[in-house]
Amino acid sequence: MAGTKGGLEFDPGFGSNVLALRGTVEYLYTDINRFKNFSQKKVKFLQYHKKFLEIFDNNVGFYTGCLMWAAYLMTQPEQKILSNPCYGIEYNEEENISDTQYILKFAELFPKDMKYFLGQSYEFEEDSIKLIKTYEEFLILNKGFTKTKLNTDLILPDSVKTNDAAEFNELIEKAVQAKDLAMLKKEIKRIL
Repeated sequence: MAGTKGGLEFDPGFGSNVLALRGTVEYLYTDINRFKNFSQKKVKFLQYHKKFLEIFDNNVGFYTGCLMWAAYLMTQPEQKILSNPCYGIEYNEEENISDTQYILKFAELFPKDMKYFLGQSYEFEEDSIKLIKTYEEFLILNKGFTKTKLNTDLILPDSVKTNDAAEFNELIEKAVQAKDLAMLKKEIKRIL
């Protein structure tokens, strides 16, 4: 992960543990909407609503972990970033933030579906929404990492705290080993 010979890894192991929000959400809603009868749709939504929340938490944990990883990398001596798949490609801001825009739209609409299908009020935690917006700012500031060759090239939004950066590597390692990025969501207050 960190401190390998020749540089620092771009991905500390998140890649294989992040769940595809957009594809999974669209698949689940397609399955719900294949029914014409409201009560059948309601039953399907009841079956899937916890999966929606699990995917949301996983992605928020991923975004939290990415900010933590960047903060940690910035505390290290200048080194090359290894295996950055974005480096050198053409930057497209709309494409760069499409996933964060999607999850923000999902966070806006999902509570309405909870009310419609289950008659329950639901709100996503304000910290999670703030974290997603901060991560989106991070993506824009770094132009999708298309020019990030060294750890000193990284730019963090002003709202990101780096006080605990020395401990972030260990927290990330635990989440990666547990294959549970959602556990990083509990660290939002340490980074924002």
